Amino acid sequence: MIRPLADRVVIEPQEAQARTAAGLYIPDSAKEKPQQGIVVAIGPGKTDEPMEVKVGDTVLYGKYSGVEISVEDKKYLIVKQSDILAII
Repeated sequence: MIRPLADRVVIEPQEAQARTAAGLYIPDSAKEKPQQGIVVAIGPGKTDEPMEVKVGDTVLYGKYSGVEISVEDKKYLIVKQSDILAII
């Protein structure tokens, strides 16, 4: 598994919705990049900034935040804690 350093967080992004609330299907080309995911690993934090998120939290993050990686055909996102907007 990935072990992030400092104040970084590993997030497993949730898939974008395939249908609208009205029941219309959204084609792949029109889907927005997901901005919500589940925290799967956290770093130890910084001495002056403790970690506020924990493994298992569902979080919202910035649209163009972090670095996307793929491990064993699963996609993950590594972001700094400051790029996380909210815990749901």
